[in-house]
Amino acid sequence: MQNSNNRKLSLCQTLILITVLLSPGCLSSKHFQSSRKAEVGGEGTQMQSQLHFINEWASWGGWSVCSRSCGGGASVRTRTCITRNLVGGPCPGDTRQYKICNTKECDVGSVDFRELQCKAFNDRPLVAGNRYHWMTFHGGSDPCELSCLAIGHNFYFNFGRVLDGTPCQSEQGTVCVNGKCLKPGCDLIFGSQQREDACMLCGGHNSTCLHHRNVYHSNGQNNAGLFGYSEVTMIPSGATHIKVTDNSNNYLALQNGRSQFVINGNWKISVPGEYSVAGTKLLYRRSADTWESFEVSGPTQEDLHIMVLSTDKNSGIEYEYWLPPDSYALHHGRSQLRQPQHTDNYLPFEPSTISTTTTTTTTTTLQPAVKPPFWGPAGSWPFQHPYQQQPVSRLEREENRRNRLPEIHRKGHCGKCRRVRGKGERHRQYCQKDFVFRAKVLEKLYQGQETRFDVQIIHTYRNRYRMEHREFLWAPNKCDCPYLEVGHQYILMLRRHINYERTLNRILLEEDSYVQPYRAREDSLLRPLEELCGNRGTRT
Repeated sequence: MQNSNNRKLSLCQTLILITVLLSPGCLSSKHFQSSRKAEVGGEGTQMQSQLHFINEWASWGGWSVCSRSCGGGASVRTRTCITRNLVGGPCPGDTRQYKICNTKECDVGSVDFRELQCKAFNDRPLVAGNRYHWMTFHGGSDPCELSCLAIGHNFYFNFGRVLDGTPCQSEQGTVCVNGKCLKPGCDLIFGSQQREDACMLCGGHNSTCLHHRNVYHSNGQNNAGLFGYSEVTMIPSGATHIKVTDNSNNYLALQNGRSQFVINGNWKISVPGEYSVAGTKLLYRRSADTWESFEVSGPTQEDLHIMVLSTDKNSGIEYEYWLPPDSYALHHGRSQLRQPQHTDNYLPFEPSTISTTTTTTTTTTLQPAVKPPFWGPAGSWPFQHPYQQQPVSRLEREENRRNRLPEIHRKGHCGKCRRVRGKGERHRQYCQKDFVFRAKVLEKLYQGQETRFDVQIIHTYRNRYRMEHREFLWAPNKCDCPYLEVGHQYILMLRRHINYERTLNRILLEEDSYVQPYRAREDSLLRPLEELCGNRGTRT
């Protein structure tokens, strides 16, 4: 009876519950929504609390010992992910990082690293207890697997992965790291996308150097006829990413800062390949037809002279390189030291046979160059004037009457220029003059009764006083004696002139100065004279 009443009560409760749920006034929607929001809000607060503690990497550990002692091995370091939130997922990135190490070349005659790994399995039991001697097998399917050929047999065996740092056979410059062929970036990390820009700055954007590009056309007048060596241009020290190309029957040549040939010199054609020059590497290429080129990564530690061995008319030699802003301004633009000498629209002279395209990637304000210390006449080093006045630079700021050289009074016209030449004159002036150098004439300007030449110093043989890369030469006449043509190169033996007030410091181009157009033969005649004079002087 009691069970029957309980069953009826349960049925009654069920009907009442259904009635209440269906009643519109029993439970308002507002009350339901507020309770639901409270429930969701509680879950959101809990979610935000969990996301506040994100997963992050711990610091990198130390680098392991390099896998190789030379030839470019691999070193590894690891890090762990600190898990604070299971909802956030794992830390992004890799737990391991590899870098290249011990990149110095191995000694000549050293055993190849892959070959060494194969030899490590010599006389070890392999199949059915047989023992073999092994050598490298280069026909494996995976370049990062150690495939070794059994010496004296016609089978090879795969011993698994090679050691980290083993060079890949599929692509030059790549190394096997953790079973993959990877190339290190400029930050030395394998797989890194960091690359050096044209300025040799890792991860840079070519914003710290300037680009210079020219095309050279020869008219055959700079050398003895059509055949022989002639200079294309001088590339200043510090240049990077030098590239020179030619497509003619001529041959590119290169001289270092001491006028020594690096490739294709002395009428001998060099074999294409890699050469050392100016503290860096040169890669020389030549095709079976007429195309040839060479590239120098840089930065160079001395000036380089691009030459051409002409055997035919030249269709145009293209060359380009990058320079730091200060060096670029010195050789291709105006520096702060030279700026007051010219008008606002002054541009350094470029011969009409050279078409120039120069692109710049940054605007840099150059600081004024520091004046070189003054040195007095020979035999009094340094010279101290009794008035204790400081001499002006050879690039003097003002040009007034007292700064002019004494005028040479001539009767009538200038007449025929005196020719200074010969072995005796060459020897005498080489030892007596203050400056013996090779220069390219950039500009000639008549000022009053004087002639001023703006020249670029290419090479100094002997000089008692310091010279800048750009100098002014002053001739005390307007008769073009000796005659210097703009755009050409000359060997000059000149003296320095200082006036009594010590307000003038110039390089004097006199009528009896030894001046000869630059030729390879003239250069070879000057080389033996370096030991002739007791004081060889300083060099730029």
